[in-house]
Order: sequence, then C-alpha cells, then structure tokens
Amino acid sequence: MRTFRRGRPLKRWRYIGAYDAEVMACVCEVRIGPVPQRFWAVAERARPIVTRTTIGSGGVRIEGSRATVDTSDARIDLEVEERGGIETVHASGRSGYVWTRKQAGVRVHGSVELGGRHHRIDALGVIDDTAGYHERHTAWRWCAGAGRLADGRSVGWNLVTGVNDAPHGSERAVWVDGEAFEPAPVEIAEDLSSVRFADGAELGFDAWAERAERTNILVVRSSYRQPFGEFSGTLPGGLELAEGRGVMEWHDVRW
Repeated sequence: MRTFRRGRPLKRWRYIGAYDAEVMACVCEVRIGPVPQRFWAVAERARPIVTRTTIGSGGVRIEGSRATVDTSDARIDLEVEERGGIETVHASGRSGYVWTRKQAGVRVHGSVELGGRHHRIDALGVIDDTAGYHERHTAWRWCAGAGRLADGRSVGWNLVTGVNDAPHGSERAVWVDGEAFEPAPVEIAEDLSSVRFADGAELGFDAWAERAERTNILVVRSSYRQPFGEFSGTLPGGLELAEGRGVMEWHDVRW
C-alpha cells in the first residue's frame, strides 16, 4: 500500500496485547504517512499503569510474532502463537478504504519486568493489524479480550462500533477454541463499561487502569482512552464467561 493515496496518508499499525491474571501489557508500532510512532503499556493489578509513547523506536521492536521493549522503565518480551485471524476490507469515506486482520484468544508467552517486579507471561491475548486510508475524521469504540467459558473452552473476541462495522462482513468476531463466528452489530457504552449484543447478551467491564492520551502534532489531533480490566457476563449464543480480561477503547482522531 502506497504512503499516500488521493491525498490521504496511509495509517498502519500492529498491536499485540497480553492479558494475564496479575499483569496485562500491550506493545504497538504505528505509522501515519511517513511518521513512525511506538507505544507500550503495562497494567498491574492494584498499581498505577505505566505507559510510554515515542516518535521513533523508543526501545520498541516488533518483528513478526515477537514484540520487545527495552527501556529504563520496563523490559517486555512477548511472543504470540498466531492463527491467521479474520481479515476484512472496508470503505472509509468517499475514496478511502481500510484493511484489517484481527486475532483474539491466541496464546502469548514471555515476560514483563517493571520496577524490580518480574512477571512470567503465559496468557491469552490479541493482535490487531490494520492498514488503510481512513477518512480525515475517524472515531470508534473497540473491545478486545480473551478468557475461558464456563464450560472450560477458551474464548476471544474483537468488537467495534464506528469503523469496519457493517451488519455483515465486519471485523467483529468471537473465537471459541479457535473457531470464529461473526456476531450481529453491538452497542459499546459511552463510558466503556459494557458491551450489549443483539440477542440480549451483555459483557460488563471492570477497569484496572487506563491508558489515555491527547495529541496535537502538526495535522494530527487525537483523543484516546484504553482501559485494561476484567470482563464478566455473556457473549452471543449463551456463551457464559468464567473469566475474561482485555481492553476497551475510545478513539477520536483527525489525521
């Protein structure tokens, strides 16, 4: 995909998230047109979140299925057992389009070291690969997580409103033991406290800590919230959660 198309810059990113019982982490590599950006975050239970965003590498590397961070604040090493995911393409505005591939409920191994505390990671997580020529003003709410159902099966989900959310052929997906299905359109609460499904199922969300930023750099203005936390409730089709962890997100951006 070219850096510019009809005057619109290419936006692309790879986001890797790992959601363990005592610590959650994400590492992301972003490029808006020719400008690179990286960010990472670590959320520990009952502790303030630690997060950094940099223009340039900032000690962050993502090479295929492996993401590493090596800074004075933290050392993160995550490797994902990828499965291929759900890949879709969507219109964006009058002349743009967006490609995305989502994976959820994938196994993540590695370690997180922060403030002298060392965590071994053997958890479920998500990968978000996106590249596209988004319209100038884009806003969305996103929910991604993974865990275990009451019957013992593994589960992961990717849910969204505002982008890539057509009634059919959307990026929405729920994976049960690695097998995916597309749920109907969802409602994600404005305060990011819940997700409601068309069949009456609902997920509640209890946040541990939140990554939030406001950015105004050149032509990019962005407001962003991404709390990490735990989910409870039911997914479509009567899939009752025994445990679930992940993120909610609200992003409003002019780029």
